[in-house]
Amino acid sequence: MEVILNQDVAKIGRSGQVVKVKDGFARNFLIPNGLAVPLTPANLKALEQQKQKKTLQLEKAKKEAEELKEKIAGLSLTLTVLAKEEGEELYGSVTAPDIAAALREEGLEIDKNSIIIEEPIKSLGIYEVPVKLHPEVEAKVKVWVVKK
Repeated sequence: MEVILNQDVAKIGRSGQVVKVKDGFARNFLIPNGLAVPLTPANLKALEQQKQKKTLQLEKAKKEAEELKEKIAGLSLTLTVLAKEEGEELYGSVTAPDIAAALREEGLEIDKNSIIIEEPIKSLGIYEVPVKLHPEVEAKVKVWVVKK
């Protein structure tokens, strides 16, 4: 029996995939648990519509990320932090949540997990910090770390 999977099923297939399984497995497990639907012309048409809708949503999300990238590209953040009197070493460090808060003050809502910092910034200076807006879109925000 051929079925269309509604969800990912281990060792069987991924969501939206058409797979051939034994009749009993489909009737007794997959279909009653809502993991799959029988392969019919109506279900196949619904699957195609879902794929088109998902494609449109992904394109829309990418377009929004591109627009946000343009806004971030022209932005320069200034973070004032406590630093030692001599040298450029900070008492603390500048982390992703600090940068996310500064972006929020500028009117851009960016998740702190999207900001990519290998290690916290521990000295004064100018840094370009990458921000992952979409799997295919990455922006760089200029961060000025200055003494308070």
